[in-house]
Amino acid sequence: MSAEILDGKAIAAELRAKIKAGVERRVAAGQRRPGLAVVLVGENPASQVYVRNKRKSCEEVGFHSQSFDLPGDTSQDDLLKVIDRLNQDEAIDGILVQLPLPQQIDEESVIERILPTKDVDGFHPYNVGRLALRMPILRPCTPRGIMTMLEHTGQKLEGLDAVIIGQSNIVGRPMALELLAARCTITVCHSRTKDLAEKARNADILVAAVGRPEFVPGDWVKERAIVVDVGINRTDEGKLVGDVAFDAAKERASWITPVPGGVGPMTIATLLENTLQAAELHSSV
Repeated sequence: MSAEILDGKAIAAELRAKIKAGVERRVAAGQRRPGLAVVLVGENPASQVYVRNKRKSCEEVGFHSQSFDLPGDTSQDDLLKVIDRLNQDEAIDGILVQLPLPQQIDEESVIERILPTKDVDGFHPYNVGRLALRMPILRPCTPRGIMTMLEHTGQKLEGLDAVIIGQSNIVGRPMALELLAARCTITVCHSRTKDLAEKARNADILVAAVGRPEFVPGDWVKERAIVVDVGINRTDEGKLVGDVAFDAAKERASWITPVPGGVGPMTIATLLENTLQAAELHSSV
């Protein structure tokens, strides 16, 4: 039997509708609209597409948004000055600096310069640390979005074996923390992992975040497993594919995310969710 599809577009649309309703409640109560500042450095085509989608989503849910498109030769000091101004701006609840950044700029320094309460990407060490201690505030967007998707399966996660292929700071590591908090048993795999296929075949939940097209073949998927494909890759023929061989995997899985239309839309919707949460935090201070 083919797997059921975890439709990220549909789930993201539901989440955006809830966020929009939350914004309308704030405005009706005399509070300001949540504010999101999006900073883009350079002219990376993929980054431009992502930023355009994020700005469009802001408009859809009724956020106040500001855009900062900086030239590719912007210095680190100049970017940090922009962040400092936004940290002080009471109309801005969230600051998003689109990654990757040009070579002359140290990404970690930029991430750490953003106030933790405005770090709506959830990348700041403070926010990742709180997640590790089971005291989350602003959670990394992609893993949080995946947890929202997993809720839609209706399956109890406690006690399941979860395998994550990829250990990035953006997805793999915080994904492990999210699933651990849900009482799963976690295995994180990487380029030095031995017997990767065998580990994957034991997974009740398999999260692929490698950035290599169709890296996970269908026979790595355990029967009735939940498969979450974080990757988005373009083949030589121009086709968008994930990190999982979708057609083969869906014949074994119980649930699977498509590419495109799976995790990607949820990441953007979760960014909006974090921004609304940040606005509520700022209003309570």
